[in-house]
This record gives sequence, structure tokens and C-alpha cells, in this order.
Amino acid sequence: MFVGALELDVLLGDVHSLKQKRSAVKPVVAELRRRFEVAVAEAGHLDLHRRALIGVAAVAADAEHVRDVLVACERLVAGRPELELLSARHRLVGPEDE
Repeated sequence: MFVGALELDVLLGDVHSLKQKRSAVKPVVAELRRRFEVAVAEAGHLDLHRRALIGVAAVAADAEHVRDVLVACERLVAGRPELELLSARHRLVGPEDE
């Protein structure tokens, strides 16, 4: 079993309140969950209205599949015009990492 985690640090465009931030982040989280069947949550920068840290997790029997899913998630977020992807951090844990 392999577990992959992805942290996406994003800058939001024309957002002036936490309510507007939720309106911008929620559809991205929902689309990632729906398209890639991954666990997703807003996991950081909760008190900043123009920044968000989106956490993505995937589990599979094959490490390459986990990597491919996380890369696809990163591409989806990077391609959103209302967001600027500041950084992406990938992690993979497998049986040899016990």
C-alpha cells in the first residue's frame, strides 16, 4: 500500500473576505474530490483571506498510480485562472518506510 500527500499553497485573486475565500476554495476542493476520488481539505492559512493551503491524499497499491493522481491534482489547480499556485509539496509513503 502506498499513501501520497500533496500540499498546494495557493494565492487567491480578487478576494477581500473569508466568505469570498470559501466561495473560491470550495469548488476547487469539490472538483478535486469528484474527478480524482481523493481526500481533500483546506488545511492551512485559515485566517488569511487571500491564501489557502489545500491538502490532498491518495491511497493505492501502486506507487506510480499515486504519483500520477497527485500530479494530475496539481495540474488541475495550477490551471485554474482564479488561483496562483505558489508551491506544491509531494510526499509518498510505502511499505519500506515503516
